[in-house]
Amino acid sequence: MRRISDFRPDFPEFLAQKETVTALAATNEIDQGRERPAINPWAVAVVVSIATFMEVLDTSIANVAVPHIAGGTASTIDEATWVLTSYLVANAVILPASGWLATVIGRKRFYMSCVAIFTISSFLCGIAPNLQTLIFFRILQGMSGGGLAPSEQSILADTFEPKKRGMAFALYGIVVVAAPAIGPTLGGWITDNFSWRWIFFINVPVGILSLFLSEIFVHDSPRQIAERKRRLDEGLKIDYFGFGLLALGLGCMQVVLDKGQEDDWFSSNFIVAMTVIAALGLICGVIWELWVDQPVLDIQLLVHDRTFAIANWIMFIIGIVLFGTTILLPLFTQTLLGYTAERSGEVLTPGGLAVMGMMPFVGFLLGKVPARNMVIIGMLISSIAIYHMTSFDLNISFRSLVWARIFQASGLAFLFVPINVAAYASLPPEKSNDASAMMNLSRNIGGSVGISVVNTLLWRRGQYHQSVLGGHVTPFNSIAQRMLHGTMSVVSGHGGSFPSYALLQSQRMVYRTVQRQAQMLAYIDVFWVLAVFCAAMIPMLFLMKKNKPGAAAGGH
Repeated sequence: MRRISDFRPDFPEFLAQKETVTALAATNEIDQGRERPAINPWAVAVVVSIATFMEVLDTSIANVAVPHIAGGTASTIDEATWVLTSYLVANAVILPASGWLATVIGRKRFYMSCVAIFTISSFLCGIAPNLQTLIFFRILQGMSGGGLAPSEQSILADTFEPKKRGMAFALYGIVVVAAPAIGPTLGGWITDNFSWRWIFFINVPVGILSLFLSEIFVHDSPRQIAERKRRLDEGLKIDYFGFGLLALGLGCMQVVLDKGQEDDWFSSNFIVAMTVIAALGLICGVIWELWVDQPVLDIQLLVHDRTFAIANWIMFIIGIVLFGTTILLPLFTQTLLGYTAERSGEVLTPGGLAVMGMMPFVGFLLGKVPARNMVIIGMLISSIAIYHMTSFDLNISFRSLVWARIFQASGLAFLFVPINVAAYASLPPEKSNDASAMMNLSRNIGGSVGISVVNTLLWRRGQYHQSVLGGHVTPFNSIAQRMLHGTMSVVSGHGGSFPSYALLQSQRMVYRTVQRQAQMLAYIDVFWVLAVFCAAMIPMLFLMKKNKPGAAAGGH
């Protein structure tokens, strides 16, 4: 079994390897007949963020277009939801291997291949003649998209010196937080004003631009070149078995999370079978990856580095909170307050803008304050902000909703950047590809779990509260009877002259009132659960190592 000490940058082997890296880099530049041009790191950061924004946006932009896709492909809505599920499954399957592929193929080559395939598959999705073809191309799109975010994080970690890395990850945080927030609104606007096919076509010019700029600005570091050459010289061993187990486990788990509530969870034989396969695949895959010499996913990093392990767990929680609240607020405003899709998007947008404004400030603070302390502050703000949402009611104003979202988003600004900096703090540079893959896998799984948990809790708690409230609407409850008679008087005054008709309409109105109140209580319950969940994570953060501000990672 390999030990984390084998990767530490202060090992004698690493010093020898460092000399080899320098020599190889010099040789590489001489062979090319030119020196590598001096590239502004911020130009690199902006370029790689373009494709990542496009990919993260695509995870949510298609959600609102499902009914239109169903109509356009002559399929049911349940069948059309596989357009979403197939993308998420393919994304989850490729993420564990993205770090290994970036190292073996070459990070720039792998990144640009992902952008190219994502762009082509987006175009093919837009011209798909039927649902089956669309799902196939969405699988290609999801697999290529899964390699973009990990590659960007790794590129940023190697491009920026430690004292500036916080600001670089701030840009990455803006992309990851803002894209899911505007995705549903943008998707709804495109679908209403053009066609569902344009939610895929818009990726094409963005992808072409990203390819052109990446060729100019993005380069593999000498260390990455040397690491790739070393692996190839030692003889490349492809971990087919480990990748197969992890892909099977993660793919089946994604299907369970996405279809569980729809199929009533374990009352469905399909969900039970997928759960068993997912559990076996993940357990066997983890055991295999811990012992194999060249794993496709380096789980040893979690075993031997406590800070990195906790950082992945917190990233998982961030995924739950970010995607959970991003789903909750539009559902709440549209189903209970009667907002349009565009109006509900306007509730989320100021929060995204607030994060964008705060990220540079957070990046600056990372040069002054330990990353661990800032993560604690961010988790505390998130917990308080989500708990504040338990005070929502059916008469809440648009302004109050916007400020509540800004409050909650400000906590996320203190989480994304510091947690990424803390994760890389004690890892050697040559493990950045593996670390990036694992961090993004944690966030994506957290997002899937968050959406699944939110949908399930809303449904179950809504049923519970409706049964409790409905139990009080009886002929023996004086308050319920006064409400019923008052409603009958209103209905009669508006043309309901027949007593039987007025009674029937009044009963329907009372029932709808009970339903709305029950759903409101269900939303409050979900907000409460997320708030407590965030607060419960704070003690764990004190187990993380307190890195020195401005010296984010050893070996860089």
